Amino acid sequence: MENSVLHKAATRGAADHGWLNAKHTFSFANYYVQERIHFGALRVLNDDTIAGGMGFGKHPHDNMEIITIPLEGDIEHQDSMGNKAVISQGQVQVMSAGTGIQHSEYNHNQDAPLKLLQIWLFPNKKGVVPRYDQITLDLADRHNKLQQILSPNPEDAGVWIHQNAWFHLGNFDKGVETIYDFKAKENGLYVFVIKGQVQMNDQLLNTRDGYGIWDVSQVKIVALTDAEFLLMEVPMIV
Repeated sequence: MENSVLHKAATRGAADHGWLNAKHTFSFANYYVQERIHFGALRVLNDDTIAGGMGFGKHPHDNMEIITIPLEGDIEHQDSMGNKAVISQGQVQVMSAGTGIQHSEYNHNQDAPLKLLQIWLFPNKKGVVPRYDQITLDLADRHNKLQQILSPNPEDAGVWIHQNAWFHLGNFDKGVETIYDFKAKENGLYVFVIKGQVQMNDQLLNTRDGYGIWDVSQVKIVALTDAEFLLMEVPMIV
């Protein structure tokens, strides 16, 4: 029996700190809703806009898989492993926090806002050696098709994490449709619409809506307008 949950964009938690405008799909910081703590292994989905030159000072994480996807602008990253990097649109950053890391994230540009998605997943093993990686993706590979950007396998396309999860990005023209086949039957799929209007099976989704579906083996996706979206297949039991 198919199960699903709908999170409309306007129902997300919101925090406006002046330099940071954040939208939280799941409970985070001062936003807490018991029914919206996580979707399976997907713990955090934050949609952040950061003012020029501003950002998060050094802070700790442990035992979490952290994925950052810039939507506009550039992120300046430093961490306790000695990494210094700038991550731009078209790239994906991943950190396995494991036994513990500290890092900082700033808007690399002084004169333009930074927009990004930050995603946390519960790992399938604790106490791993912390690691960092970033990759550059070919944007053409998501035009009217699904581009894999994350998996559990280091040899596969995209970054890899300590979890039985797969992420894909799509940038579809109006009218394009596809079928997404689940990689693991015990997983669920959470879709986040970055922009546009998409239909997932019978569910209509608009910009910044989120929709989780599980106990199915595949999902039909139709772009009702030009649309960009992120698919996150994750274990439902953690």
